[in-house]
Amino acid sequence: MSGNTTGAGNRAQILFYVAAFILIGSFLWRLLTPAHEYPMRTEQVMEMLLDFCLTVGLYGLWKAAKGADALYWTGLASGIGLFLIRLHSDDSWWTGHYSYFLLPR
Repeated sequence: MSGNTTGAGNRAQILFYVAAFILIGSFLWRLLTPAHEYPMRTEQVMEMLLDFCLTVGLYGLWKAAKGADALYWTGLASGIGLFLIRLHSDDSWWTGHYSYFLLPR
């Protein structure tokens, strides 16, 4: 095991791709899908913390993914966009989605 860094590099590269795809997918989901109810306060804080950790992790793993600059910038823009969506309105702050409406009863 001494001197073998290919396994660690491969793991870091896989984590980079996973973080990037989660951020991009989450951003597209929250941008295009309206929310129908407010989450609990703890769920809201946990979502924001997860988005922040994934964005910071993407930055930290960027060097491990050689040649994935377009994916990095797209993931980083999506991570920042997730926080910008929350600044859109009071409903967006609570739900994390760009649009919000109640379903008819």
